[in-house]
Amino acid sequence: KMDDDDDIPQLSSHALAALQEFYLEQQQREGMKTSQGFNQYSIGSIEEDWQLSQFWYSDETASCLAKEAVLAAGKGGRIACISAPSVYQKLKEQDDEDFSVCILEYDRRFSVYGEEFVFYDYNHPLDLPENLLPHSFDIVIADPPYLSEECLQKTAETIKYLTKGKILLCTGAVMEEQAAKHLGVKMCKFIPRHSRNLANEFRCYVNYASGLD
Repeated sequence: KMDDDDDIPQLSSHALAALQEFYLEQQQREGMKTSQGFNQYSIGSIEEDWQLSQFWYSDETASCLAKEAVLAAGKGGRIACISAPSVYQKLKEQDDEDFSVCILEYDRRFSVYGEEFVFYDYNHPLDLPENLLPHSFDIVIADPPYLSEECLQKTAETIKYLTKGKILLCTGAVMEEQAAKHLGVKMCKFIPRHSRNLANEFRCYVNYASGLD
């Protein structure tokens, strides 16, 4: 009879060594984070997870969008970030500012942010906690996880439910017509960049006079 082990693919010793090195580096990175008393809100604190279709913005883009959100929300304003964790993290870094923010995100790792974290699945756009009152946010920033009309349409329901009016949407350039149709937003001149280059061209869309032109 055949040896049962035969059909189990074996990693070459080279691949195994590379894998071990990878895990070691990861552990060192984790170790560094804790030993540096590092800022829990910084971008690196939670690594992007491609399985969840997460792609972090570059530092400049996240800062620029966070600044825009604070200006748009105004003094004492409320900002909601839907599937846009890197903007949320930038907003948390400038905590001395006068605004409040909440993050709606499918990735439960963000529950480390406590009260401000709201588990969010775009398939159930209005399945929101009672304390998120309709039209209670001065601006909603959203970056739907998938470039599909269905995803945009469902996320749009959440956006429209939460915002008092202002919307800042980040999605692919190919979604321009759908973004106008579902949210009445127009493309800005500002080009958002990601920390890793994505194949799809990304753009920002707004429905108010923003500083992104």
